[in-house]
Amino acid sequence: MDEMDREKTVSEFEKMGGTYIQCGDYLIPNLGLSDEEEYEIGGWGMRYRQFLKENHQGRYEWLILSGKLLKHLAEVDQRARQMQDQLVEHFAKQEGVTEQMKSEDAMLWVRKMNNISNRATEIVIDEIFV
Repeated sequence: MDEMDREKTVSEFEKMGGTYIQCGDYLIPNLGLSDEEEYEIGGWGMRYRQFLKENHQGRYEWLILSGKLLKHLAEVDQRARQMQDQLVEHFAKQEGVTEQMKSEDAMLWVRKMNNISNRATEIVIDEIFV
């Protein structure tokens, strides 16, 4: 294929900024990993990664190939943790679960906080994992 023919046939990969390397008679996509920053990814980010792998394979693969997966997972993790913390704080306040209750009846406090935490987790899952 000469240079003129090559200019006419631009692949979708090249339109997205991809490049090829010549190996003999073949052009092979240059799929080297980018110098992606390191991100702190917690439990929510790991859960979301599994969710993407199982339910949105195309988006998951695109995030990997574009080098944006770790950043996206870190953002989801941070957003989910903040949402859960806010919900737990709101429910505890609404239901009168205080530090005083903790010191007076620790088992009651633990039961209520576990219940609140579980509800908050379910809400976060419903909001984030769509």
